[in-house]
This record gives sequence, C-alpha cells and structure tokens, in this order.
Amino acid sequence: MRGPGGQYRYEERALVLDVRTRARSSTVRGREGTMATALGDGRFSLLEIMAAGGASLRPGELVCIGKEGRTKAEAVLGRMKYADISPPAQARLRGAVESIVARQEARFVEYVNTAGPLTQHAHALEAIPGIGRAGARAIVEERGVKKFSSYKDIEERTGLAGPAGQIAQRILDEITGEARTCIFAKR
Repeated sequence: MRGPGGQYRYEERALVLDVRTRARSSTVRGREGTMATALGDGRFSLLEIMAAGGASLRPGELVCIGKEGRTKAEAVLGRMKYADISPPAQARLRGAVESIVARQEARFVEYVNTAGPLTQHAHALEAIPGIGRAGARAIVEERGVKKFSSYKDIEERTGLAGPAGQIAQRILDEITGEARTCIFAKR
C-alpha cells in the first residue's frame, strides 16, 4: 500500500502476541534468536519480528518496528498468515485488536464519519458486524447533521451498542480470513 507521495507504507509499531526464545524463523531461512509474532497497529499485519540482541519482548508489549527508532526489534522478518501463528498468539489476537481499536478511537471514528458506498447496493458500514443496513442508514443520517466525535457519541446518537467491539470484530474477521474483502487489515 502506498501512502502520500507514492511511498510504500510500513508498519511503525506492533503489539507482541507471542515470543519464542532460541527459535528459528518461520519466514526467513537461517535466522535464529528470539522471535516474536506481532500485530501491526496500523495495517493489522501479522508479522514475525526478530528481537535485537539482549532485548526481551513480552506479549502485550507495543514495540517500534519502523525504519527509525527501533530499540527492541532487530528486524521484521516477514508477514504471517493467521493459520501459521501459534495457538498462544491466536488466543491473544482478539485482545490485541480490541486494545488497538480502543487506543486509536479517533482513527476509527473518522472512518465512520467518512465511509462511503462499497457498491451500488451496499455501504461500507454494512460490512461491520452488527451494523447492517438500518444501522448504516442511521449513521449516515446522524453524521450528516454533525460528525461523530467518539464511540460514545456514535452509541448515543444511533442506538448502536458497542461500535468499538463491532469494528474490532470486523478486523478480526479480516485477519482470520472470515471476511472476503479487507477494509482495515492487510493480508
């Protein structure tokens, strides 16, 4: 995916899901050390990260993996598929996605404020579990009056319960392959 100016956008930070010490990389042949499975907090990419020498990584920790500012990650070795990550990483995935969606409220509220039609017959908001056609219509009408400012604002003005949880579920569906198209995640 290319960002502004045509440059490729990489994940800058990732949330660690699982750590394996004295392990071999599952994505790059010949790499050994402390390996972590992590979830990028921008594009929701599942990644294999090699820890920097002497650095320790913990599940739930947010680490810098961008081109600059890395202290705990030596390298991002590659993307992983959901089916290839460990059972502990799979078990922590829901909590990680919910944490990112909660921390980045402004990003997802902005999505709700700007999402448009996917096709002539379906709106992008309908793809989020629990919203449906009537919910999407209510959101579009309310944001036409005034843009939403928070998850709570969405809930109060549209009657939709738990928009953050609904967005998190959509992201999980994209990561696991349950959703055919991706809105938030990079597979």
